[in-house]
Amino acid sequence: MLSTEQYIFDIKRLKAEKNAIILAHYYQTGDIQDIADFVGDSLALSQKAASNSADIIIFAGVKFMAETAKILAPGKKVLLPDLNAGCSLADSCKAEDFEKFLKENQGRTVISYVNTTAEIKALSDIICTSSNAVQIVESLPPDEKIIFAPDRNLGNYILNKTGRDMVIWNGACHVHEKFSLEAILRLKKENSTAKIIVHPECELPVRLVADFIGSTSSLLKLTKKDKGNCYIIATEVGIIHQMKKENPGKTYIPAPPIDSTCGCSECGFMKLITIEKILNCLKNEKPEIIIDNETLIRAQKPIQRMLEISEKLGL
Repeated sequence: MLSTEQYIFDIKRLKAEKNAIILAHYYQTGDIQDIADFVGDSLALSQKAASNSADIIIFAGVKFMAETAKILAPGKKVLLPDLNAGCSLADSCKAEDFEKFLKENQGRTVISYVNTTAEIKALSDIICTSSNAVQIVESLPPDEKIIFAPDRNLGNYILNKTGRDMVIWNGACHVHEKFSLEAILRLKKENSTAKIIVHPECELPVRLVADFIGSTSSLLKLTKKDKGNCYIIATEVGIIHQMKKENPGKTYIPAPPIDSTCGCSECGFMKLITIEKILNCLKNEKPEIIIDNETLIRAQKPIQRMLEISEKLGL
């Protein structure tokens, strides 16, 4: 096994040789975030995947993210260091079930969360992320009938914010649904000046006690600009690495999930990606993300629509 320094050296050398870039999500481990060429949330990663000069994209994230990169950059080779890096939320919405759901709710504009497979995106009218979901919905005419999939908690959050006519698919993220309200309130009692900041994929009781609700990047921006100095954070613990890098003088407390042994909430799928796997991926140029041409073309349209709306709104 190589040392961390040797892994980093070899990765940098191969990236230069092969004109490759590493895109990493905020939920990756700190060492991977530090070697990435770009770190961001789903919206920013989509925007970066659509606009770069690399020949190869190594995606340090989960499969739906790598698929999105391939859809937006079909001419590039997109690699995912571990194909087992899936997503419980994406898995909660199977294409055959969703097609049936659409037939039962015809005449509605289909807005799907980016946390879905390429097949679900191909069945959608617009894609959104947690960073732009409310604005995407509000960009449509007030009387537009909408289907939102797959996250029921984000869907209900949007519904409460916009009051739109929405039918919501019953899916969820296993990380964001497992936060312990009791533990969060206990932490708040122990840290009275702390602000509770949560992701909109969290369940309603957790959102109700929040001082701030926002996407991963929004939570990061808040801790950067806010005058407070202590935060209880209800999202995947990986984001705390960036928070500490940008504001090392503040205190960041991970909100614990129910039945936690580590006292934090980790996505096991995200943590399947390692520096060793990234190096092997670069060496062998696999596993590669392959999407059939019909699905790819159909999935491009709703993602492009999201990017166009986001650009117009300055997101």
